[in-house]
Amino acid sequence: PACVLGIDLGTTSVKAALLVGAERGQVVAESSRETQAHTSSLEAGPQGMEQNVRRIIRALNECLAALPQQQLQRVSHIGISGQMHGIVFWKKDKGCKWTECGTGPTFEPEEVSHLITWQDGRCSPTFLSSLPLPQSHISLATGFGCATVYWYLKKSPDFLKSYDAAGTIHDYVVAMLCDLKKPLMSVQNAASWGYFNSRNKSWNTDILKKSGFPVHLLPEVGDPGSIAGGTICAWHGIPKGAKVGIALGDFQCSVYSCLTERYDAVLNISTSAQLTVSMPPDFQPSETPDPSSAVTYFPYFNDDYLAVAASLNGGNVLATFVDMVAQWTEELGLQVQKSAIYTKIIEAALAQNDSKLSVHPTIFGERHIPEQLASVTNIAVSDLSLGHVTRALCRGIVENLCSMLPVQRLMETGARRILGSGSALARNEVLRQEVERVFPFPVVYGKDVDAAVGAAMVM
Repeated sequence: PACVLGIDLGTTSVKAALLVGAERGQVVAESSRETQAHTSSLEAGPQGMEQNVRRIIRALNECLAALPQQQLQRVSHIGISGQMHGIVFWKKDKGCKWTECGTGPTFEPEEVSHLITWQDGRCSPTFLSSLPLPQSHISLATGFGCATVYWYLKKSPDFLKSYDAAGTIHDYVVAMLCDLKKPLMSVQNAASWGYFNSRNKSWNTDILKKSGFPVHLLPEVGDPGSIAGGTICAWHGIPKGAKVGIALGDFQCSVYSCLTERYDAVLNISTSAQLTVSMPPDFQPSETPDPSSAVTYFPYFNDDYLAVAASLNGGNVLATFVDMVAQWTEELGLQVQKSAIYTKIIEAALAQNDSKLSVHPTIFGERHIPEQLASVTNIAVSDLSLGHVTRALCRGIVENLCSMLPVQRLMETGARRILGSGSALARNEVLRQEVERVFPFPVVYGKDVDAAVGAAMVM
């Protein structure tokens, strides 16, 4: 039987999954590789968040080389998702070069910039307020592709002259596989860049042109689920001409992989955290953004939308707490492995059923209130143990999400249960307990979201 290959190009790793069978096909093989692609940004300094594209593609190649060759030779369709908002620039005729490797032809990046990721912080609130107002239901934020282009336009215009194409990292991969002369982008990715009107599925070209924006860099846009082209080589043994889908948003694919009922809400806590629920089929977002709203409406599939509370504070908050504890112990002249600290703080928190401490965990800010950072209040002598602090921190992460998309609003959209997923939730029983304490719905775990699987299922 024919196979479908799903690929997800994530913030820290690349994952691939092979599916056999109909839409909700069976996963027959999976592999993943850490990209270790983070690199410093010379122009943006410490605010910049960039990744080395060569390292991402190397991880992708290693990922595919680890899959069974026999099944790769039966791949008829490839679905690709990846981290939204970010942008990479390349030269159309020199984006990559094809070479032979142990598992057949593959491509290596050539004249390609770094990927400026969704976590990039170079566009300050002052800088963003100097830009023209988009005609879009999504507010512009730092890390969004169009905001990054504006930053280069104003701070380093020569940089943009070196390139004539741009897209997300997954748009780049699709363009290279299919040798697209002009990059093609899904409505999902286009909305994540800003300056895109989801209602009429078009860029705000008039607004952008007036301010000198290089509109020739904007990709063409198509519907999620459509075909971008066919592979121009037998990539890692995948037959030449295999159909490649237009690149999709990782968030939408993650939701697609587990959402079977319209009345399910999905709560995902990984590096960041998201709470999402499907909007009714006839829902249309407003024409203009509401910068103070904590809920964003993401284009989904078949012209539907997801209501999303996308928090910048999830497992990364716990990781930062562990880093702090590790640093303190080191300064005291002791050495403790971070993995051991993580295990110990969870154990300590499980021993404390409650904590009066109140932790507002927004150490990374939030897109709708970037200036509001973290705080701890209600500090009493009785609640200073590691267990109390960890328990309060886990509750704070869940309560922050709930404040963004309240229970009342979930009920109004018809939500009846929550599907809990994500690495931080899977590894942390305290977080799971707090989810059940904060939300008055049945919570189902174990149906993990998987963007690579979702990307394959869409195909």
